[in-house]
Amino acid sequence: MSQELPETNEDDEAMLRLQGGDQRAFGEIVERHSGPLFGFFLKNTRDRSLAEDLTQETFLRVYRQFWNYIPIGRFKGWMYRIARNLLIDNVRRRSHDCLVKAIKGEFEDGTDIVSTVAGEFLSPEHGADHSELKAVVDELLDELPEEQRLTFTLYHFGGLSLPEVAEALDTSVPTTKSRLRLAREKMSAELLERGFVNPHQPDD
Repeated sequence: MSQELPETNEDDEAMLRLQGGDQRAFGEIVERHSGPLFGFFLKNTRDRSLAEDLTQETFLRVYRQFWNYIPIGRFKGWMYRIARNLLIDNVRRRSHDCLVKAIKGEFEDGTDIVSTVAGEFLSPEHGADHSELKAVVDELLDELPEEQRLTFTLYHFGGLSLPEVAEALDTSVPTTKSRLRLAREKMSAELLERGFVNPHQPDD
């Protein structure tokens, strides 16, 4: 009985074309993933220039290693594992934790993280409490353990699915679910303690 081959997606198809000599395929990959990848680095470094450099370096390594990729529908996880390793290496080289730099105001790309998390953790009537919520979110992101922070940012800002996050962080899906749950629970508990309402928890 023959084993059914996994379905290919647009990334796999592009990688197959690249492996076949079609250089345009790499440009398609860059165009498709540069935004989310840049966002992932920016959320974790708070440094636009560094995020741009790390994004370019990730794509450079993707290109250098494209022959190593096996098209089994796991491209994003494979690419973000490269990105994650670059991020960790950079943190070590700079000898301080870029992941826990204090956030001041909006991110440099104009994205307001308060708006990003408010919809998940707060009821709509509390959406206007931005200044107080911003301070709390800034503090909570800084306090999250590294793997929880990476899981949270890959999922929410990188747009990866849970299996793709697990692939990127070289761990299991259950572990990834647990890390994301812990990050959310911590954020929700701290927001509740400061008087913000969790829309998923009924009022007393």
